[in-house]
Amino acid sequence: MSEPARTSPHSVSNPNPVGFDLRRQTPGTSIAESSFRDIWLTKRVTTQAELHPQRIALVADDEVVTYAELWQRANQVARCLRLLQVRPETVVAVCLDRSIEMIISVLGIVMAGGAYLPLDPSYPGERLAFMLKDAGATLLLTRQQFGNSVPTGNWQSVDVDEIRSSHFALLPVDDQPTGANLAYVIYTSGSTGRPKGVQITYASLLNLVFWHQATFAVQPEDRATQLVSPSFDAAVWELWPYLTAGASIYLPSDIVRSEPGALRDWLVAKRITITFVPTPLAERMIHLTWPHDTALRFLLTGADTLHSYPPPGLPFTVVNNYGPTECTVVASSGAVPNSGHSDQLPSIGRPIANTEIFILDENMLRVPTGVTGELYIGGAGVARGYVNHPELTANRFVANPFSTNTNDRLYRTGDLGQYLADGQIAFKGRIDDQIKVRGFRIEPDEVIAALNFYPEIDNSFVVASNDPPDSKRLVAYIASHSRSRLNCSALRDFLSERLPEYMIPSSFLQVASLPMTANGKIDRERLPPVDSDNTLYDEIVTLPQTGLETRVAAILANLLKLKRVGIHDNFFLLGGHSLLGIHVIGRIQEEFGVELPLFRLFEAPTVAALSSEIERLLVVKVQAMSEEEAERLIATNTTDRNERL
Repeated sequence: MSEPARTSPHSVSNPNPVGFDLRRQTPGTSIAESSFRDIWLTKRVTTQAELHPQRIALVADDEVVTYAELWQRANQVARCLRLLQVRPETVVAVCLDRSIEMIISVLGIVMAGGAYLPLDPSYPGERLAFMLKDAGATLLLTRQQFGNSVPTGNWQSVDVDEIRSSHFALLPVDDQPTGANLAYVIYTSGSTGRPKGVQITYASLLNLVFWHQATFAVQPEDRATQLVSPSFDAAVWELWPYLTAGASIYLPSDIVRSEPGALRDWLVAKRITITFVPTPLAERMIHLTWPHDTALRFLLTGADTLHSYPPPGLPFTVVNNYGPTECTVVASSGAVPNSGHSDQLPSIGRPIANTEIFILDENMLRVPTGVTGELYIGGAGVARGYVNHPELTANRFVANPFSTNTNDRLYRTGDLGQYLADGQIAFKGRIDDQIKVRGFRIEPDEVIAALNFYPEIDNSFVVASNDPPDSKRLVAYIASHSRSRLNCSALRDFLSERLPEYMIPSSFLQVASLPMTANGKIDRERLPPVDSDNTLYDEIVTLPQTGLETRVAAILANLLKLKRVGIHDNFFLLGGHSLLGIHVIGRIQEEFGVELPLFRLFEAPTVAALSSEIERLLVVKVQAMSEEEAERLIATNTTDRNERL
């Protein structure tokens, strides 16, 4: 890294925590062979298995995997892959849910020297097929239970359960790739209408691992968590810093990981010491009551803008992190103080080790402290580029004008920020139309492209609603030549075949035409409000039949920003999600005085089903009351004296 970059008040870089240069390697170069052999990821896991074979590596539900078993099972995967000609630069896809088998499969791919491509089995088949083909994957690790969702193509599908039941000779870990070789490919939403694959090398991954271990003092005694989907890049740092240090990784159930109170109780019960929690969920968790003897040392958060400071007395440190997928998960990080300026959001900290962040104007000149500019990131974490997108790569990964090394590049983030007086960075939003919803990065053009394939749609436009950040939703404006109103359910079904759930708009507004500016662009200021009469609803809506159903329907309609909700409408199909579901549970408790666990919303996502569950809980509550208390409760929860709970 150049001397001007280190001394300028308008860029910051952190020192190297390890004994050699981990800066971005260019094609054809590599970290010194002896150094790389000493730090190779799977060599470190192997060392843990040799020195501490009975130490716990992975825990999920009732399954416990020791380091000896982890190494043996991953080695079986590696041996199978080597027999199938997996070598450095070979891309192997993994289409598995968040599970122990997923972690073992990823470790096996790296042990074989290949690069892994994590795929979410809940994604539409068309999207999975595109990513497999685009990335050039030759092999696909999956399970029989995902057979209906996994597409076929010019790749060989391998059942991980069959690998486990086979008997492969153990594979010596002596043929690792170099730092310049590909470690993994993760796809993000693309402005071209298709997702784009980000290529991360082993050198970049190693830099993240060593910074993480040094910053958070990771020890073999630590207990970490794996909460996010494997296709989300945050999963990268939920695995490698801990497996290579001999720590234990715990996987909570889907229900536990989505409910703040349940997750807090689980973290405390399992004596977790370090966890990553996506920002919207973390903001709720830090305001819960925590026992002072909790084992948790660090709650790491990121993927969206943090809007609140932790309260005084919280028994662990909250760390806010920032980084696009193109810069290996984390580019800047900083502990959030227990009290902050009410008029200023928590900062995103300072650049991590071997990383530079420049804040530049439109001419790529540095801006002074306190002035907003675009964030450019350089250093060890910068990706190789995008898969099969040389023009986009050249546009986003530009030469570093502040370096004497002609191979050094900066990633143009499209994010706005400013340096504060103390050297930390304040995040100030986006330059373009990119949207963050529940931590997922969404290019509206990709959603628009999918919508415009619908036969009756002439043109469309997608924006983020102006709801609070923790319940931000996508809204689609549709111009159609159809004289009749489009069917909302049919639109959702159409999109569900092409887009993952988080990219499907919550609301659809049908308009005669989209308002345009004089320059031929969509005029955002003239778009109608979401609650207008143009909002599309399902054609057949069964209205509430009882007072209880009416009140429940009102709760859902208010939170979903809809004019009405039928008693058989599915909360999640209307645009609801687990974080918004937390609000539903809270409103129900305020309205009816009953405690409904979040998982019941997943089991009973309609007004009719929720009303039945509330009625059941009220009956149980009444039975435990005195006659006077019961009459008062019934009167509170009944709109008609003749209506029985």
